[in-house]
This record gives sequence, C-alpha cells and structure tokens, in this order.
Amino acid sequence: MPDPSSSAGVVNLGPFNPVVDKLGRPVHDLRISVMDRCNFRCPYCMPQSTFDEKYRFLRAQERLSFEEIVRLARAAARLGVRKVRLTGGEPLLRNGLPDLVAELSGIEGIEDLALTTNGVLLAQHAAELKGNGLHRVTVSLDSLDEAVFARMSGGFGGLPQVLEGIEAALAAGLRPVKINTVVQRGLNDHTVLDLLDRFRGTGVTVRLIEYMDVGNRNSWEPAQVVPSADILRQIKARWPVTAAAGRYRGEVASRYTYDDDAGEIGFVSSVSEPFCGDCNRARLSSEGVLYTCLFATRGLDLRAPLRAGASDPELLELMRSAWAQRADRYSELRSELRSRAAPLRKVEMHYIGG
Repeated sequence: MPDPSSSAGVVNLGPFNPVVDKLGRPVHDLRISVMDRCNFRCPYCMPQSTFDEKYRFLRAQERLSFEEIVRLARAAARLGVRKVRLTGGEPLLRNGLPDLVAELSGIEGIEDLALTTNGVLLAQHAAELKGNGLHRVTVSLDSLDEAVFARMSGGFGGLPQVLEGIEAALAAGLRPVKINTVVQRGLNDHTVLDLLDRFRGTGVTVRLIEYMDVGNRNSWEPAQVVPSADILRQIKARWPVTAAAGRYRGEVASRYTYDDDAGEIGFVSSVSEPFCGDCNRARLSSEGVLYTCLFATRGLDLRAPLRAGASDPELLELMRSAWAQRADRYSELRSELRSRAAPLRKVEMHYIGG
C-alpha cells in the first residue's frame, strides 16, 4: 500500500523568506531520498561486500511518510528552495511514488520537480510520473558495454531495461532527460566516447561525473579519478565542442555544446575543480535527517520533531537554523581533511542520493 499523501491542508508558514548560510549561499535545491534500498549494488555507492542479504535497511515505518515529506518540502520552499529532486537508493522501489510527485508538484514556490533513477523500472512509471507533475528525469548509466555495465551495477543486468526507460521518458515528455555517468579510471573510462556517440542528437544530455569519495565504503583513491579536462580533450579530438555559459548560480555541471548542434555534454568536476563556493543544495535522507553537504558527517534529525508533534512553523525554523549555520566546503578542503589521523565518517550515498 502506498503511503498516505498529505491531506492536512496548507498551514500558514508566513511569507517566503529565503535563508543564506555563513558563506552567503542561498538554499535553492532540495534532494529528497525516498528509499534507502536499491536493486543495484554499484561499487561506488552500495558495494555488494557490505550491502548483502544480511544488511539491515530501514523498515517502512522508519522512513518518512509521504505526508511528512510534503510538510518538510513546503517549509523548504518558504526558505528559498525552488528545485526538488527525488532520489534513493532507487526511488522507483517506493510504492506509490507518483502520488508523492502529485503532492509535491502542487507546492507553491517549487518550480522544478525531478527524479534520479537507475532506469530499470522507469518504463513502467514514466507516463504516470509525467501526468502527476514530474518535470524531468536523470538516469544513472555508466556504460553501454554490457560487461562493464554489469560490473559497475554490482553484477546485475538490466541495460536493455535502462535504455527502454530512457525512451519511455522521452516519449512521456519528461524534458530534459539527462544521463549521469560516473567515470572511473581503468573501469569504464574507455567506454565514454561510445556512450556519448549513442546519445548525440537524441535530445539526451550526458553528464560525466568525476568519481568522488562519497561515504565510507567505496575504497576511493585519487588515482581512480579521471579529471574532466582529460575527458574533454578526448571529446574534442573526435567532435568539436564549445563551452556554454552557466544558467544560474550554483549550477553543478560545466556545460559544452557540440558545434554541429547535436546537443550538449555536462561535466561534474568535484575533485579537480571543486564548486563548493556556490553550492546551494540541501539533502533530506529517507529517515528524515537534513544534511547540508554531500560529504556531511552529521545532520539534523527532523523525523523526531515531526513525530513528536512539531508544528510546521517550528519545523521551518529548525531548517532555517540548520542552513544559516552552514559553512560546508568539503571538496575545497578534501586533501586537508583526508590527511587527518582519524577518518571522517561521512553519510553514505544510498541515504542521500548523491
């Protein structure tokens, strides 16, 4: 059974009153993890060695209900959030997700509602998600080589279903469709150009993401990173591309367009070119913890006050205070922080969706 949608009506939270952190960064994006489980075991996120059949995932009652998510998203909009992205784990494993999309799409102030998925279940849900108010979708796809795909998904198949899901999203009118590709040296870097070639001219944007040290379990080492500049040189040797202007402050990806009008490519270069200075993203985990950084070591528990009867204005003030005290800039300090004797215990990606 799906979670109940919000039906309590809109509480008067007062006027829109954007908040900035200690470095003057506004909160603009909220990424909401609706599910900590996933049907893949990607080594950079949920390695099979840890997340096996004995691993204890959250129980249903431990995850935020749809009503609780909507209450927090409504408060976030009052603080300046304009973009909401649903993530996981794999969000399409959450029963009734289109119902949540319908609720979120009706929140005043939310201008962009998106979903990140591995795409395996997308073909089944794309039309309903679009009909309920989803604007766009991003599909995680690391290679078109079936052997590489299987290795990077933790031994799972599903490449045909992922490609079917991308086509279903396009057919449903979810625009733009983007693909996120995590590039790891010696693993899938040799397949990047084939992936780009497949989606050139289709209206699908591929974003190439430097392998990052998110969480504690992916055994990240700097040598595994392929700098975006190296990939860009390979691309330019095959197709002429031109840098495109950013659309807004805090945009994650550096954009390049093909000179023959075959679309664009994005680069997310958190390791080689940190962009913490403009970061405007907050993240809400599936059990209701608000994190102000992808690499956070702690967050603010909002589930406890929610279930203890906190009012919507009280929740808003908790969220405002958390962002106002924020001074995170991990990527800019990565080398210094990693050199400490005691390793940081960062939040795992499957809780906050990257």
